[in-house]
Amino acid sequence: MKLYDLAQPYFVGMPHHPSHPPFLFSLVKQHGEYLGPGGNSSASDAIALGSHVGTHIDALCHFSCGGKLHGGETAAEEQSYAGGLRKYSIDTIPPIYRRGVLLDLAPDGPLPPDWEITPQHLEDAARRQQIQVQPGDVVLLRTGWAVYFSDPAKFISEVHGPGPALSGARWLSAKGIFAAGSDTVAFEKVPDPGMPVHVHLLVESGIHIIECLNLEELAAARDYAFTFIAAPLKIVGATGAPVRPLAVVPLT
Repeated sequence: MKLYDLAQPYFVGMPHHPSHPPFLFSLVKQHGEYLGPGGNSSASDAIALGSHVGTHIDALCHFSCGGKLHGGETAAEEQSYAGGLRKYSIDTIPPIYRRGVLLDLAPDGPLPPDWEITPQHLEDAARRQQIQVQPGDVVLLRTGWAVYFSDPAKFISEVHGPGPALSGARWLSAKGIFAAGSDTVAFEKVPDPGMPVHVHLLVESGIHIIECLNLEELAAARDYAFTFIAAPLKIVGATGAPVRPLAVVPLT
């Protein structure tokens, strides 16, 4: 089998959406500070980060609309600073083992920051790749922006980036998929203060969103259908969590 790592690396100064805390890292003990009887020593470190930083998956409770979460629960009644969200939090997502599909929207290079991925673009990519999106799939959209991840200013671009708008999101939800992901920081076309794609997928449709994927190797190999495996950190009450997704393709 062929195994593809779809996660981006974590490093100090890495890109992060300005509404979320950055990734912080430091050694807290260096080799040589404490020595064992045989001359042994250890080093250790500490990290801090927002739950929506780097390659991560959104829980359904990440967004609400009109004060309501997915399923109609009142958000204000289900949340606290210490406990997080009591409904649809990240710890309720079981390990993901599903069919995955890559739709490559950028075969000729990264899309411009103002590019809207329309239903026609999605249909054309599926037809070109001879792939069908099926109910329960994890559908990954490649914009080509993963190549900018090592350049935080370019990757964030003051929160301007390509992605689907509401019509593209409705194309995805009509397929009955489990999750949608992309290689950008916001998945949907931004800026858009209303975040209509997040509202439609998470709140209205119960479809998870995965962001900041690295889809370059998968696209270069033209492996458009695969087994998608991932498990978010099991943080009780959290609205999202880092995830390290894998694509598994059997050898033919």
